Amino acid sequence: MNEPKTICVTGRGLIRLKPDTTRITLTIEGVSPDYAMLLRSSASDTARFGRALETAGFAREDLKTLQFQVQPEYEGYQEDGVYKQRLTGFRFRHELSVAFPSDNERLERILAALAGTGLKPEFSLSFTVKDREAAKNALLNAAVADAKEKAETLAAASGVKLLGVRHIRYSMNETEFAVHPVSRSVFAAKASADRFAPEIVPEEIEAEDTVSIVWEIE
Repeated sequence: MNEPKTICVTGRGLIRLKPDTTRITLTIEGVSPDYAMLLRSSASDTARFGRALETAGFAREDLKTLQFQVQPEYEGYQEDGVYKQRLTGFRFRHELSVAFPSDNERLERILAALAGTGLKPEFSLSFTVKDREAAKNALLNAAVADAKEKAETLAAASGVKLLGVRHIRYSMNETEFAVHPVSRSVFAAKASADRFAPEIVPEEIEAEDTVSIVWEIE
C-alpha cells in the first residue's frame, strides 16, 4: 500500500494587544539567625503591605503570594586544618503581586501607599491582559490561518489538491502577554509629592507563535 502524499507547512501567528491590566510585583528579602523570628518578620512585612493596600482602596486578599522561599545561610571556617561549615541563620525571599484594571490614578495611589510603609522592597511594574485564554486562542487562530494560506498557495502552485489534515504540531510554549516598563526598582521616598508616579502609557503587547500542519494531498 502506497504511503499518502503529504505537505507540511509551518504557520506563524502574530497579534498585538492593548494591555488592560496593571500588575505590581514586590520582592521582600530578609536574614535572621532564628527561623521563627524570620517567619515573624516576613509575616509582619506582608501585613504592612496589606494595610497599605487597604488605604489605597484594595482588599488585603488582592495581595497574592507568587513565591516564598527560606534557605539556610552558612559560613566556612577552619578547624584542625579541615574546612567546615556551620549554620549562621536563614534567608527568606517573598514575592508578592497585586493586579488591577489599568488606571494611572489608581496606580499612583497604590505606589504612594506602598512607599509609605517605610519598607524598601524591589518592585516591578508590568502591563498584561486579563483574558489570557482569549489571547492564546487568537494567537493560535492567526497561526493556523497563516499555515492554511501558505498550504493553499503551495498546493495551487504545485498543481495538487489539499485533502484532510493528518497531523498538527504546536509548540505549547507559554506566552507571557505582558510588557515591562519598570523592573527591579526600589521605593526611594515616601509619598509626599503631588504626583508620585509618572503618567505611563504602555506599548502594545506583541506576541507570536507557530504551528505546523501536515495535509494529505492528491
